[in-house]
Amino acid sequence: MTAVSSSRAVVIGSGLGGLSAAIRLRAMGYDVTVVEALDQPGGRARVFKDGGFTFDAGPTVVTAPYLFDELFSLVGRDRKDYIEFLPVDPFYRVEFHDGGRFDYVGEEERILNQIREFNKDDVDGYLKMVDHMRRIFEVGYEQLADVPFGKVSDMMRAVPDMVRLESYRTVYGLTSKYIKDERLRQVFTFQPLLVGGNPFQTSSIYSMIHWLERKWGVWFAKGGTTQIVASLVRLLEELGVPVICNAPVQTIEVDGGRAKAVIIEDGRRFDADVVVSNADPSMVYKNMIAAKHRRKHTDAQVDRVRGSMSLFVAYFGTTKQFPDVKHHTIVLGPRYKGLLDDVFKKKVLADDFSLYMHRPTATDPTLAPAGQDAWYVLSPVPNLKGTTDWEQEAPRYLDKIVKSLDRLAPGLSSSMTHVRHLDPRHFLTDYRTANGAAFGPEPVLTQSAWFRYHNASPDVGGLFFVGAGTHPGAGMPGVLCSSKVLERVVDQPTAKKPLPERPASASRRAA
Repeated sequence: MTAVSSSRAVVIGSGLGGLSAAIRLRAMGYDVTVVEALDQPGGRARVFKDGGFTFDAGPTVVTAPYLFDELFSLVGRDRKDYIEFLPVDPFYRVEFHDGGRFDYVGEEERILNQIREFNKDDVDGYLKMVDHMRRIFEVGYEQLADVPFGKVSDMMRAVPDMVRLESYRTVYGLTSKYIKDERLRQVFTFQPLLVGGNPFQTSSIYSMIHWLERKWGVWFAKGGTTQIVASLVRLLEELGVPVICNAPVQTIEVDGGRAKAVIIEDGRRFDADVVVSNADPSMVYKNMIAAKHRRKHTDAQVDRVRGSMSLFVAYFGTTKQFPDVKHHTIVLGPRYKGLLDDVFKKKVLADDFSLYMHRPTATDPTLAPAGQDAWYVLSPVPNLKGTTDWEQEAPRYLDKIVKSLDRLAPGLSSSMTHVRHLDPRHFLTDYRTANGAAFGPEPVLTQSAWFRYHNASPDVGGLFFVGAGTHPGAGMPGVLCSSKVLERVVDQPTAKKPLPERPASASRRAA
């Protein structure tokens, strides 16, 4: 009897969306291969290591750890044997330009006590607001986050709930309905910026982030986000799934209206019954699929997609520790709406800025040499549709950010070492995102759910998308949920490849 070959799946990109997609496809019975353009897995979650410092390049905030538990349990493993999550408290410290601060935490009473200090009349407003956010979460996340929006009817079924929950309001507009103190409004509206959204333009659907963090907390992976990537890659190796780096995709071959193969730039060809892309859909449609195969996603249509802002990220170590700086710190500048208008609407590089500071050694000292700290500092900036000359501006902007940090942590700039940065050019060249947008399409209402790039391509059969550019969107919970959608839109393989037996070792927890 002739053996029947397994159905083949190729995953393009090894970001968290791609790696989780590969695990789910393998659990379904597909024979899976992952191809990655960079020299290491992880995509935006890659790592820089230098002089004993470990710098996570991108995402660091874990807000729904159960999603990782699900991935490992799908293939008979226990996440705790691979990854350890450490609690972060406070979730974020918000530093205001006038010297005030707010510790954004999970315990309601701690939040209420701080709100009283700012404006006692906002305590009742907060309780009403958080109940509203809970109701948004119960619909927007629990019911819709892993449901495909492939048809208009899928969207229409969600419309009554969206109207009832006031999704037509912006995040800032909904918060302002309940909170009157301007500083508190900023505390409870900066969260969409962490997934590429402007709180003054992003639908209030994204207000659910506050309840999501309240529900499951904010965590950090021991060893950094790079440990999550390494653990997922190791799991895939155990499952017989290769992750091939230095393999940028040139073409998705289409025959008879279906994806048939992935061809990388060195000419290697990977036959496929299913192709799942973790890459930016705008770049995939325009650069990897011939125009004759794209009835809906023509070049003109793709060019109309509004990209998120980009980022300027500085990575550095310090030769001493700064214990007064929390793990996550939001440093707000003198302007809020005006600055965001510059970034998102005018696309100009402003003289002022707001920053997200990440000091992971506050939670895991092993990420730096003894007695030292590892950092990254992130500033939202316009994407490459703006006119900023980053070749000229990047050194100046870096110097300006560095000098500003001494106000928060005196002596920080003089103790810096092993400095590097990313700017919008790197998001274009390294991560291959359209116009260097850091999070794919901007998460406004008209680019969410059915209006976002679909998880199942309407142009090419057998082509699917995961990651920040498709439903439900950016952020760790978003990209992990996008891989869950695959189980609803990808057909079961015609010939399943059985899973290997679990390794004999009882515990494989990373050091």
